[in-house]
Amino acid sequence: MRGWSIPLGRWMGVELRVHTFFLLLAAVCVGLGASENVPGGKTRGLVLFAILAIAVVVRETARLLVAAWMGLRLRAILLLPIGGFFAYANPESQELATNGGGQYALAAAGPLANALTALVLMGMFLGVAPNIDLLGFPLVSAGHLLRAAIWMMVGLAALHLLPAYPLDCGRLLRTNFAQKYGAGQASRAAAGLGQLLALGGMIGGMLLHSPWLIIAGFFIMIGAQVEEQGVSFQSVVDTVQMREVMLTDFATLSPSDTLADALTRCVHSLQEDFPVVRGPQLVGVISRQRIVDALRSDGNGYVQSVMSRAFQVARPDDTLGTTIRGITAGRGLSLIPVTESGRVVGIVSVQNLMSSMSLLAEQRRYEREESNE
Repeated sequence: MRGWSIPLGRWMGVELRVHTFFLLLAAVCVGLGASENVPGGKTRGLVLFAILAIAVVVRETARLLVAAWMGLRLRAILLLPIGGFFAYANPESQELATNGGGQYALAAAGPLANALTALVLMGMFLGVAPNIDLLGFPLVSAGHLLRAAIWMMVGLAALHLLPAYPLDCGRLLRTNFAQKYGAGQASRAAAGLGQLLALGGMIGGMLLHSPWLIIAGFFIMIGAQVEEQGVSFQSVVDTVQMREVMLTDFATLSPSDTLADALTRCVHSLQEDFPVVRGPQLVGVISRQRIVDALRSDGNGYVQSVMSRAFQVARPDDTLGTTIRGITAGRGLSLIPVTESGRVVGIVSVQNLMSSMSLLAEQRRYEREESNE
């Protein structure tokens, strides 16, 4: 989710991110408003973008409420103009969201919220201005913002009725595929279908001179690629073992070390986080920033007084997928020690994970080339 996205902070413990292209769409809407030759066209175009953003917020708020009702734990949400993508905090939430009645509840929540909001807006606008033309063309334009507000809601609801992954109906289709062909193959097939339909939408938009059809197809294409990359990444991390990516050259601290001594160790190490061990036994973890903050606020003390005793350990034979879920499960973990027979033999941190994965991929590529020669 972090590629091509901007963080918006956290809401109810869930990280919110917006895709960069969503924000660039504001410039497109301003351009569309300017091209309509109406008074204040650029400003109206910006309001049109705000209407689209509100439609997405309405949709995702409904889905968040359903997710909370189902007891799902979310880690992050990525916002696109076609809706949001959920990243779940644990495998149990992922399973509930993609199987059984949960998938249908989540799939229905967004379109229903947008459709009901459109009906409410229609009633309000007709009550205030009975002569408003709600069926005039174009349905969505900067020159008729009240009409655009209604049809933007309707359009987003109708869009997710298409069997194009990662739209809501496309997700249901993916689940049906998964029951027959397995999750990985089903996701790739559904993403391919979504990209094909997205390409057809963009071509149709050019032939019909419909910018909104082009925009919808473009973002469906992006969404399908995001999902496909996620599936590919998951298939890799579930086959990589901890022993293949853990750092074996690392520093440790003792609970009896002073914070000043620990800071000196930090100066001579590239590590951001340190296992704290008493003899061979792991008793805690501590970060470089925690050491600095404790020294600034309370002066010199001992590591054991500020170290975190809430940590998770892994074994060398555990898969990386299990470890990543531990790091990102919402407990603020940034370091997972790898232990064998009670002794720390390696560490995995967010800091080194991506570089280790990149080097591992290069190593495997080299080994495949060697075996083929």
